[in-house]
Amino acid sequence: MVSLKPQMRLAASVMKCGKGKVWLDPNESTDGQFQGSSSLTGQNIRKLVKDGFIIRKPSKIHSRARARRLNDAKKKGRHSGYGKRKGTREARLPTKILWMTRMRVMRRYLTKCRETNKIDKHMYHDMYMKVKGNVFKNKRVLMESIHKSKAEKAREKTLSDQFEAKRAKNKASRERKFARREERLAHGPGGAETAIVSCVYFLPLV
Repeated sequence: MVSLKPQMRLAASVMKCGKGKVWLDPNESTDGQFQGSSSLTGQNIRKLVKDGFIIRKPSKIHSRARARRLNDAKKKGRHSGYGKRKGTREARLPTKILWMTRMRVMRRYLTKCRETNKIDKHMYHDMYMKVKGNVFKNKRVLMESIHKSKAEKAREKTLSDQFEAKRAKNKASRERKFARREERLAHGPGGAETAIVSCVYFLPLV
């Protein structure tokens, strides 16, 4: 069989592709269409390409459809059982990363609450140290704790205000009583003498 490497090389050069992409019609090659020196010109190769005796093979398609379908399933949590796991639990998702994520979420929430005046700096510091001490499991628990603490503070303030009002009322009452007693003592001696004289005047004579 005659070698068609020169024709393949020239056809690849004409069609601007690799030699692996060139397809020569086997029927024409057996008939001698590609043989001879006359076929080894670019013009003749272009004519053979135009006539369809030489074809550039289509590009091979490497479809990503199955890969996309698999990735979509993995996002939903499929294909993640024990049989699909290669690394340890700590290697797949380190506990340090979970801790950092939790800390950042809760600290960001505390900063936002402080900037919007939902909590004061004292409560911010108290909650910050509790967050650092792993008191709260997640952001929801932290929010519930803040609401509970604020409600407790409001209740204590209300009770304190009521107690102060009661103290002020009692103090005013004591002051009024003291003022009345002082007033009675101020007018007291003259009244006592009159009472004694009246008692002496009405004594029966013996």
